[in-house]
Amino acid sequence: MASSSIPAGVHGDPTRRDFLMVATGALAAVGGIATAWPFINNLNPAADTLALSSIEVNVQAIAVGQAVTVKWRGKPVFIRHRTPEEIKQAEAVKLAELPDPQTDNARVTDTAKKVRPEWLIVIGVCTHLGCVPLGNKSGDPRGEFGGYFCPCHGSQYDTSGRIRRGPAPKNLEVPEYVFSSDTLVKIG
Repeated sequence: MASSSIPAGVHGDPTRRDFLMVATGALAAVGGIATAWPFINNLNPAADTLALSSIEVNVQAIAVGQAVTVKWRGKPVFIRHRTPEEIKQAEAVKLAELPDPQTDNARVTDTAKKVRPEWLIVIGVCTHLGCVPLGNKSGDPRGEFGGYFCPCHGSQYDTSGRIRRGPAPKNLEVPEYVFSSDTLVKIG
């Protein structure tokens, strides 16, 4: 019989060329990943941002009717020790009257499901254009609903941080928080 003129490797026998093609492809994949990794890693939050991902605030010194502003993730957070009148006023609002319906109880419940109606904790950024509303300092205008007032476009929030009037589409955001004790709250 005559010998076949079919080259080696056509019938499934691996050749040196097959090995070089696989090795080159693997090397290219590793090189591509090594090149792309610094760019992908750059999308992660910076170390200083991660360090501020949560803060603890001692609320013991905040008197009833008083409020403080703390900074968390570069945003102001309003912590208000509400008076019994402010709590009653917030609980009496009918949900049908609210542009963004949410009960007062839902806004004063921490992530551990503990309801603390005397404490309102909201991110102090107007949901219209990102301004910082007034009403957290003594003497600030609070609008006709006794909560917060954004002077830029006239948005008014009630004593629960819910939008009541103006162009803002949503309530002031409630961050994740938990009371680790009666006087210490962890935000974030």
